[in-house]
Amino acid sequence: MIFDNDAYLEPFKKQITDRYARLVIKRNEIAGYGKRLTDSINNHLYYGVHKEDGCWAFREYAPNAVEIFVIGDFNGWKCCPEYAMKHIGGGNWELKVSLESVKHGDQFKWYVKWNGGEGERLPAYATRCVQDKKTYLFAAQVWAPEKPYEWKHKFAKKVENPLIYETHIGMAGEELAVASFRNFTQNVLPHVADMGYNTLQIMALQEHPYYGSFGYQVSNFFALSSRFGTPEDFKELVDTAHSYGIAVIMDIVHSHAVKNELEGLSNIDGSGGFPYFHEGEAGEHPAWGTRCFNYGRDETLQFLLSNCKFWMEEYNLDGFRFDGITSMLYWDHGLGKCFTSYDDYFSGNTDVDALTYLGLANMLVKEIKPTAFTIAEDMSGMPGLAAPVKEYGTGFDYRMSMGVADHWIKWIKEVSDENWNVCNMWYELTNKRADEKTISYAECHDQAMVGDKTIIFRLMDKEMYTSMNLGSQNIIVDRGIALHKMIRLLTIATSGNGYLTFMGNEFGHPEWIDFPREGNDWSYQYARRQWSLSESPFLRYGCLMKFEKEMIGLFKKKKILSKEPVSVYNDEQKQILVLKRNGYLFVFNFSPTNSYDSYLVDADPGKYKVVLDTDWKEFNGFERNSRKTAHFTIYSEAGNKLSLYLPSRSAFVLKHLK
Repeated sequence: MIFDNDAYLEPFKKQITDRYARLVIKRNEIAGYGKRLTDSINNHLYYGVHKEDGCWAFREYAPNAVEIFVIGDFNGWKCCPEYAMKHIGGGNWELKVSLESVKHGDQFKWYVKWNGGEGERLPAYATRCVQDKKTYLFAAQVWAPEKPYEWKHKFAKKVENPLIYETHIGMAGEELAVASFRNFTQNVLPHVADMGYNTLQIMALQEHPYYGSFGYQVSNFFALSSRFGTPEDFKELVDTAHSYGIAVIMDIVHSHAVKNELEGLSNIDGSGGFPYFHEGEAGEHPAWGTRCFNYGRDETLQFLLSNCKFWMEEYNLDGFRFDGITSMLYWDHGLGKCFTSYDDYFSGNTDVDALTYLGLANMLVKEIKPTAFTIAEDMSGMPGLAAPVKEYGTGFDYRMSMGVADHWIKWIKEVSDENWNVCNMWYELTNKRADEKTISYAECHDQAMVGDKTIIFRLMDKEMYTSMNLGSQNIIVDRGIALHKMIRLLTIATSGNGYLTFMGNEFGHPEWIDFPREGNDWSYQYARRQWSLSESPFLRYGCLMKFEKEMIGLFKKKKILSKEPVSVYNDEQKQILVLKRNGYLFVFNFSPTNSYDSYLVDADPGKYKVVLDTDWKEFNGFERNSRKTAHFTIYSEAGNKLSLYLPSRSAFVLKHLK
């Protein structure tokens, strides 16, 4: 159990046990004792619109409604008696019409009447929503093509150490426009495969009215965002990724929902937040301006769990990254809070219903697809979040190491190179719970958003606009190029169990991300990826991309992340950091000015060969070490040593040949 190996959890043993019992009880309430949870999670097959028994069936859960009409292309958008839904008990409404009455592609909505009001609404379980280009209003759409997509590739392997390429479909093109699923499949997926990543993490798949929200203010949870293409287009993307041996996970948002009433769940039947959200202040997110789910209601649990099952089964996904978990776990959403004591995790501030939901979601995902995996985005450090349920954990496979990126920014922004402390680096980059697996990253999409800066931009700033050509000489750019490579190599070398990069950052994409909005005159200038920069033979971006490709390839092929990193030596004064991992020795010299000759490093006896060097010329380095040199350990009374030349601001990887 999680408290067996952590003495600090012993005082909270009863609370941990109670939380586990609560999870088991709720699972059995839903599924029945000894039965599969997934067999009882099928709301998406009932609600919404479906072909069944030779007719179209429209259904909605709206206990506060007094009348509901289906309006759409098929009836001139009018409330007709023949398209009035019937209340069939338990708050459920239903309408069945002939197959000839409705066709594929027809748009429709609910028109809901309640005591004291009425209005247009979209089905809670709508699987396809489209936006009118003139009014910008959304409508549900009947999606039932004559020839459903036929899957061509099975993907059943388990990804042991995720090497994740985080991406946003809409900004994956170079044009000043919203890019498509097809563009990604044809132009970006081959790049992801060539770079060696084994996992694709896709953002903004759930429909969201405001494009600039980056997909994090969801209105229609079951609807694939139509701005990127059709469901068939996305299925082809997933299928093609699987053909490359790449797992596909989605960034799923179950932490909150938009307030919008015309598109979302909010006030769907005139009852305010019921049945999905908390009422009153608890139902309002003070920082995000969104609605907060009531995870203690069975309707909410069925809705969200069905959502997980729908995305996995309909689109053959391999798992999820659950967004904004910190906001879910605490009644104050963790806003402005520093989690410095275990008491912070086991107080009345914890929403145990949310914790129960997350445990159920993880159990469900594994039942549907045993090889699937889940990642928790949590800033609080909640113990047990990424521990197995059977060990009284919440069941996530991995936790995002969010502090790693924060520390890199802090060091770059606040500390001069000469004062970078390698002991502090080692501690902060490897600090994690022993019972949990983690994903490390130097930067993700968060660091690239407007108002922040990417690592490359922090290192070079305006020099990026004038001195990124290979023929130029610029000490600021030289520093930035060197540190960009070293930072990424140290991040993956010290990572818990996986590594992530955001689309374009592998080659140091310049500038920031800023989606079209009123404040920038609705410009797409910064909501795209300039792939041509990495393809130019005259610019340094391609050198950074070559380095990342070699780095990812080495870690993937040699399965370096399958073993834990071990500290060999940290020389604070000389800024030398040495670690070993799965038969490889990693040597870093962070000194900006000092190179060291005949530097002695502890090593297992034998022969060593350099297999990767940040200073190689193809990576825009200075190649101060010969790549042909073989290194042999020297025996001394102090143990076996390697005598190495360590150029300033560089790092290399040695393979132990024995």
